[in-house]
Amino acid sequence: EIEGLTRAGCRALALGAGREAVGCFKKALLLSRDAASPRLCRACAFNLGAAYVETGKPKKGLEFLLQSQPSEGESREHSEDPYFNIGAAHEGLRDFPKALEYFHKATDCERLAQAGSRAGTRVQMGCCYLGMQDPARAARCFLDAAHTYVTAASPEAAAVALSRASGSMLQSRRFRAAEIAGVLAQCRSLCESIPDPSLRGKIYNDIGIGYSQLRIFSLAAESFERALALCGAEPDRRGEAALLQNLGAAHNALHSFGTAVGWHRRAAALHSALGNRRAQGQCFGNLAYACSRLGNHEAAAENYLHALQAFRDAGDVQGQWQAREGLGAACFHLGHPQKAVGHYQEAL
Repeated sequence: EIEGLTRAGCRALALGAGREAVGCFKKALLLSRDAASPRLCRACAFNLGAAYVETGKPKKGLEFLLQSQPSEGESREHSEDPYFNIGAAHEGLRDFPKALEYFHKATDCERLAQAGSRAGTRVQMGCCYLGMQDPARAARCFLDAAHTYVTAASPEAAAVALSRASGSMLQSRRFRAAEIAGVLAQCRSLCESIPDPSLRGKIYNDIGIGYSQLRIFSLAAESFERALALCGAEPDRRGEAALLQNLGAAHNALHSFGTAVGWHRRAAALHSALGNRRAQGQCFGNLAYACSRLGNHEAAAENYLHALQAFRDAGDVQGQWQAREGLGAACFHLGHPQKAVGHYQEAL
């Protein structure tokens, strides 16, 4: 009966039915206490604790995971799982130093374990270092994980780890631009082997943001376009709106203002439909800038006015200041110096 409940719990957990899994493991643990087998009881406590951690209840999970540990003098199975799960529980409780202590113990036990298991632990360690505001160490953990995943022929997991590594490298400011660009290129080369279009689109978007921060706008625009082509099936269109906005900004940076105008208009319309006035104001400001660079100062003034109103509605003071400044420049080019001075004074 205990074996049947354990199998049912594992199956439920694999299907994302966390509450059902916890129920099965609870029943198995209660039955194991009558079986006069400490090892069986520990195994059932471990399953229940791991399920609680998996379902977002790390405090409850830690309680049972600690019960699953052998007492002094008892033999300890050579497995990284108990250490990994206890580490994950401490991570969930945001006790990152304690979590790292257990993840290090897990890596000591993992030397003969599967590569995927070792890489998973390195990813968790990277997350802990991010929680401790140490992105440089986090980046190294993610890079180690990515290399291990490549060795284990897991390109999807490797691409995710490389994406996280590049973000941490940019955040830390301790890595050269060429190093970060190299990681982004590796990540990009793995993207097409990712079968899940939603995940592939998310990673392309992350790559685009990375290239934007490195000011490599041609590759940023290419990555955003690939991401946009993959987000059509997403029910939540906020990601699509952000991609359109990013594409417009990338083309502004590339001075391809004619192309940028189309992206800005689409982004502004979608942000309007989603009720995001601040983002819509940013799109109107970007659109106005593109129009001004194309010499269409009348359209620029009109869109700066739209941006100003959107920023007012959103309560964004800095956005209002920027829109006022742009409006002043547009009025000056249209031959209205007094209006321009008025807008500049408002901006001040």
